[in-house]
Amino acid sequence: MTLQDLLDPVLDASWKGYPHQAAPLRRSAIAAQNWNVLRGDLPLPLAVIRRGALDGNLKWMEGFAADHGVGLAPHGKTTMSPQLFRRQLDAGAWGLTFATVTQMRAGVLAGAKRCIIANQVFRDVDLEGLAQMKQANPGLEVVFLIDSTAQLDLIEAWHGQHAGTSPFDVLLEIGVAGGRTGCRTHEEALALAQRVRASKATRLVGIECYEGLGATGQTGPDTDYAQALLQRVRAVAQDCDTQQLFEGDEILLTAGGSAIFDLVADQLKLTLSRPVRGLLRSGCYVTHDNGQYQRMMSAVATRMGCGHGLHAAIEVWAAVQSCPEPGLAILAVGKRDISYDLDLPVPVAFCARGQIAASAAPRGWQVTALNDQHAYLRASGTGDQPLQVGDLVALGISHPCTTFDKWRWMPIVADDYTVSDAVVTCF
Repeated sequence: MTLQDLLDPVLDASWKGYPHQAAPLRRSAIAAQNWNVLRGDLPLPLAVIRRGALDGNLKWMEGFAADHGVGLAPHGKTTMSPQLFRRQLDAGAWGLTFATVTQMRAGVLAGAKRCIIANQVFRDVDLEGLAQMKQANPGLEVVFLIDSTAQLDLIEAWHGQHAGTSPFDVLLEIGVAGGRTGCRTHEEALALAQRVRASKATRLVGIECYEGLGATGQTGPDTDYAQALLQRVRAVAQDCDTQQLFEGDEILLTAGGSAIFDLVADQLKLTLSRPVRGLLRSGCYVTHDNGQYQRMMSAVATRMGCGHGLHAAIEVWAAVQSCPEPGLAILAVGKRDISYDLDLPVPVAFCARGQIAASAAPRGWQVTALNDQHAYLRASGTGDQPLQVGDLVALGISHPCTTFDKWRWMPIVADDYTVSDAVVTCF
């Protein structure tokens, strides 16, 4: 795949949401078509990204990281969009985070020079893939997580069969009881760090944790949880430093999902024998949402005392295809098009048939169920706007990760829903 094919691919009518009769176009040529979502120029359903919110989110998050003296390595799994990767890097991101070697390949092609794989790497095919990418991209820095001697044994076995291969840079992962991966105790973590330091296959360059699964949106419990976990990270880092187990030019301390990153950022700064770089790995901030992260960020805003600058940027527009009962409208959009793993979609706007201006959705509207290709929108308020077949409704999402993976492309739209750019995805 060439860089042009990655960043500026050809789209055509086989891509969901692309106009049926339009000729194939490079992504960069789409803005010149002057398509408008509300005018009916594109088939629905269609996921769009609102340009103003996207620009604001990128700027705000980079500003937050800078204000707290940490770097930002956004999690690329959220969007898997090379165009958004480039925008995040251009906005000042230190690097990018991924969950798999395959995901990381897209980030490297998009221009990332520093990558974190926030996951355990141990299979031969993945270790070989990493080695090949580093050889093909001089100066590429890659680190991944390690949490067991069993994983280290597999890395050493592969490394021993590939003479001349550089050691892999790894982050020691600290986990929590009942959670996902990560060392459960201080003693276990320190013993593994000692093994990593003694190995010819690995270099210990930092400590990692992920606090997101413990977030509740309640400041008291979230503060206690984050502080307890980060205190463990700091204690392991201090002992590793005392025992001279770190081998990099600097020590990486990294955490920070998209829910309670404000409780984490200041804990990633630590004075050790060599420079320490704190890194947040938030990913969903780039488009935010109208559900899970909106709730979480309301608590962040309260803690910060001055609000926050993240706004929902993704909307999925759909047409009313049937009004079979009073108070019920069936939208032509479903699980194939929009996230539903955390919360059902939320009606945020509508456009009456024949109009080209959007209005805010009444509060009484609610999506109560989704099928593969249908959404059940119910109007509970007596004064709610009655919907008709042919009206358009915009749905806000909860959890960007599981909406992005349903679309090969998304238009970026101005306030009047004229298409001004587009992104593609590489899932």
